[in-house]
Parts: sequence; C-alpha cells; structure tokens
Amino acid sequence: MRSVIAADRPAPIADHGAYWTDGLAPMPSTHTDIVSEADVVIIGSGYTGMHAAIVTAKQGKTTQVLEAQTPGWGCSTRNGGQISSSIKPTQTQLAKRFGSEKARAIRAEGQKSLDWIEEFITTHGIDCHFARNGRFHAAHTQSHFDELVAEAHRLGVEENVPTIVVPRQDQHQELGTDAYFGGIVFTQHASLHPAKYYAGILRTAIDAGVRVTGNCPAIAIERSGIHFIVSTPQGKIKAGKVVVATNGYSGSLMPYVQRRLIPIGSYIIATEPLSKSVMDRLFPKNRVVSDSCKVVYYYRPSPDRSRILFGGRVSANETDPAISGPKLHKNLYRIFPELAQCGISHSWSGSVAFSFDELMHIGQHDGVHYAMGYCGSGVGMASYLGMRLGQQVSGLAEGGTALDNLPFPTRPFYRGNPWFLPAMVGWYQWRDRWQYRRAQKSSAKTCAGHFAGNVTKSVG
Repeated sequence: MRSVIAADRPAPIADHGAYWTDGLAPMPSTHTDIVSEADVVIIGSGYTGMHAAIVTAKQGKTTQVLEAQTPGWGCSTRNGGQISSSIKPTQTQLAKRFGSEKARAIRAEGQKSLDWIEEFITTHGIDCHFARNGRFHAAHTQSHFDELVAEAHRLGVEENVPTIVVPRQDQHQELGTDAYFGGIVFTQHASLHPAKYYAGILRTAIDAGVRVTGNCPAIAIERSGIHFIVSTPQGKIKAGKVVVATNGYSGSLMPYVQRRLIPIGSYIIATEPLSKSVMDRLFPKNRVVSDSCKVVYYYRPSPDRSRILFGGRVSANETDPAISGPKLHKNLYRIFPELAQCGISHSWSGSVAFSFDELMHIGQHDGVHYAMGYCGSGVGMASYLGMRLGQQVSGLAEGGTALDNLPFPTRPFYRGNPWFLPAMVGWYQWRDRWQYRRAQKSSAKTCAGHFAGNVTKSVG
C-alpha cells in the first residue's frame, strides 16, 4: 500500500477527486454554443435532465440541455453507484397521508424505477458494471433489527418484495464485521459504475440529436405568451417547454423548488487496493451495504473488487473532502477494525437534495416542468422520473406517475438555506452514537451472562 496509518491518526489522502473518473475514457463531445430557439430547453445535465432529453429528442423535438459546469460534473459521476427501490416512507406512513391505494401506487414506482434502469442499460448496451448483487441493510441496534424483521415480513406480504433476514450469528455470511446486530438483504437491489453509466446516457442523448452545452448556466426564465425565454451568458433561447432538473444544485433560478429542497453534502472515500482474501472476507457476496443509522453510512466493493468505497455524512456542517476523508476512515475501521492501517486513495463529495416529506417530486409550476428531491436515492429514480418527465413534456399518456403533482411542502421562512441542518444532523449523530454504545453494552452483558450461566452449569 502507498500509505500506512495508525488508527488514531488522520488518514492521508492521495487524491481529492472522485475514484470513478480514474482512467475513464473522455466523455462524448458536446456543443460549446446554444441554439436561439428550441422546442424544449432542459436546465441541468444530470440523470434527470439527460433522460428527459433522450425522450423529447426521440419524439422529434429540438432539445437544448444547459449545464452550468461541464456535463457530468455533479453527483451523476460522483455518487456511490447503489440502486434501490428508492421510496423512503413506508406503506403505513404513506397511507396516513394519501390513503392505502395511493400509497401502494407510490411505493410501486420505486420498484418500477429499479426494473426500468436495468432495461435501459441493457437496451442501449451501456457497459457500466450493472449488477443485481443485492443490498445488505444492517441493523445499528437490536431494536433496529427487530424493526427490520417486521418490515421485511410486511414487504413480502403487502408488496411482494423479496428479502432475506440475516440474524447476527449469520452476519459474516453477508458482511465481515461484528459491528451490527444482523440485518436484511434486499435481493433485487443493484449497483453500477456511475461515471460509465453517465457517459452511456450522454452518448445516447447526443446520438438522439440532443444539443448539450456545458459551462452555460441558465440565468433567468421568463414567460412570453405561450413560450418561455431562457437567458444565458451566451444569449437568450426561445423555448416551447422548459424543464428544471437541478436537484442538489438548485439555486435561485426557480424559487418555488429552492424553497422546497434541502441541499445536503454527501462524502465518499476509496481505500487503497486490498487483497482478494480481505475483500472476500469482508464482502463475501459482493453486496452493497447501508445501515439503519439516522445519519446513514453506505458502502460497497468497487466494481473490480479491489477497494472499498465508503460514504456518508460525517459533519453537521458542510465541509471539504480533505476534512471528511479522515472522518469517514475512522468510521470505516470502526466497522472493519482490520482496516485501521489501510490507506485512503480518494476522497470526494457531491450534493444531494432532500424534501421535507422524504419523497421525490415531479410536476409543473407556472408551466415549468421539474423532477427532483430524490433524498439520496437518485441513481434509479432520477433516471426513471427523467424519462417520465420527457414523456410528459412530449404529451405522451404513458408519462403519468403516482408521484405527479403531489403536495410539495416547504416550511415557513425557508428560502433554500438549511440553517437548521447543523443542529439536526448533530442531534441525529449524537443519538446514533448513543444508541450504538448502549446496544453494544447490552450485548456485552448478555454475552457475559450467557457465559457465566454456562460455567455454572458446567461446574454443577
């Protein structure tokens, strides 16, 4: 390994860039200039915007995509590459808000997104290491495990979602650690290489006739009769339809969505290469992993199984990869103590967007289309809703979803600056640590009592 560290010292980091872009072939060429008029102008070149553009272009509509940075600059090439069925609120929680039938339909959109992204990748021949290896959702405490078991049963009965319950004594069959109290496996969940996936999307869009222009932010959107005028540093574009697909990078361009999204930084590290024996011991079934903490950690083997990619929120405040990297490493070796002296090769971050109701949202406001608020599950759902948004903009009946135009809540006086986030994250982190310490102490006492009982029986 290039660097060796002690467990109580910060990990040196070789590269503050994303692991995914190492050795990546150049992205397909895009345009440097814009058109003066388009049927559809899409603001944001991430998964949502590009998938919407592919549909509108294939429907014969002139489509201009605007990107403030270079295409793929944001979370589209920086995320963890994990794909779930996306919908965070449970059937019970949604039923209280929308009724049972609507709740089932909303939950079903998550499974549709998972199935659809696999179909898209296969149909377009995108080489991005897509694999349905399953996700191990680890229990942070014994009570969390009990809740997960109950949820697994409900998912099987009510939604026909296959899961595998893994008690603590069998945990090493899924994950080489004693840090958790068992968990459940979502067998259908998947992973991919996000940068290669994005490159495939971009190539598909360009081949369909989409005009993608980077380093050209949208400055303003104005209504002009039945059309829109989108202002950029290069000039103005007359648009028939406008799509805002900016998610975690939404600013003041569209105040309506800015007031309803909470931008949150997510941070990831990559380890130095590990031996095959270590990887086989820690990830015997190549699962991606998440845990039941309120401030969740997510991690996985790299596609070539040479490294661990480990992510999460490590600070109550926004920080930079030089600071987040050592903190993530500390949590990595808390879970895998044998990695205390493993070096870190990369540390990077990206912005995700949460909504106040933990649902993604698709709809229109003042005639402008949008889809965003993926709450950390954007690989599958941003792709899927982007496609549906493109169908809606094109006037296709099949574009409808159970998520269309749901109430999109905000909070009084909120203007897009999450001033409350440090206190909230700090509280959740403290609670996670407290719950974990209490659970470990309780587990140790139980083990000690069991041992003492066995000794007494043996002596007797």
